[in-house]
Amino acid sequence: MTITITALGGPTSLIELGGLRLVTDPAFDEPRDYILGGGRKVTKTGPTALTPDEVVPVDAVLLSHEQHPDNLDESGRAFLSRVPLVLTNASSAERVDGATALGLWEEYEIARPDGGGTLTVTRVPALHGPEGAEAVAGEVAGFVLTGEGLPTVYVSGDNASLDVVREVKERFPVIDVALLFAGAARTILLDGALLTLDSAGAAEATRILDARHAVPLHFEGWAHFTEGGDLLAKAFAEADLTDRLTLLTPGGSATL
Repeated sequence: MTITITALGGPTSLIELGGLRLVTDPAFDEPRDYILGGGRKVTKTGPTALTPDEVVPVDAVLLSHEQHPDNLDESGRAFLSRVPLVLTNASSAERVDGATALGLWEEYEIARPDGGGTLTVTRVPALHGPEGAEAVAGEVAGFVLTGEGLPTVYVSGDNASLDVVREVKERFPVIDVALLFAGAARTILLDGALLTLDSAGAAEATRILDARHAVPLHFEGWAHFTEGGDLLAKAFAEADLTDRLTLLTPGGSATL
């Protein structure tokens, strides 16, 4: 059975799988500046490809974390009230009304309207920066989607650690599609260390997972992303993995 992925911009995407419609990290605000703690600023530079009205109905949101506006902005928070299920980590669930918290490696079953049984969502680790980054960047969730007759899908969330990718591979030996949050995001709070995978890291994660398809997200639309699609294409070519790369621009879809 196939999966269709529509990139909406930044980490926001629409996943159509097993008759279900899932959205990752909804951020629908128009381009603007956001002022964070300490007067730091992050800037959205491009619009989201679809509006909330164009995306609904949605069966579930996979929310990696809520503490950063590029992963959940004001319009995204309002959008959550239109979705019957929001899966996230424990600390984010405390700050999002009605969200369901998943512990590490915990599973959640969603009934499939295609008659194929259920889609299992497993919360997997993610490290939003170098070792020890949780104290600054906060808790983040990744997800793996599995089901009878379905491709196995890894959604990395904001993760910069290849060791985390290796942990996921140990638990899920077969990954068909990897949605990798890339963009080489950086912050002065962690001395410019990577907050997400850089392009070479995304290619290496694909190799570690032996994923049949890699679909990068989170590499355009925000000023703090430091590597875009051109560097992703170059890194995958240098790793001899071009045949596994599906590079989408906002609004673009792929059926895999």
